[in-house]
Amino acid sequence: MPELSDAVELGVTELLANVVRHVPDRRCALLLLRQRTGVRVEVTDASDELPRLPDTLDTEAVNGRGLLLLDAMADKWGVSLWSGGGKTVWFECGGESAH
Repeated sequence: MPELSDAVELGVTELLANVVRHVPDRRCALLLLRQRTGVRVEVTDASDELPRLPDTLDTEAVNGRGLLLLDAMADKWGVSLWSGGGKTVWFECGGESAH
């Protein structure tokens, strides 16, 4: 699925950058799943802090665009909270509505 490689690479980079910036211990697990029609990526960390899209974006801001990029390039994405603490942020690319 080489047509998805740029989108998957960008999404992985953004999610890992969020871990480095926002998770105190910076540890995470990355899971790449090849699906019948595309790719699913999951990044799990120990933080309960939920990612959120910015309400506004300063055009001079150096960061803060990662989730906007993810929202634009992924077919769908979301967050799953773990009952023992932590979360998994995931996205999928591919399928009938692939970008």
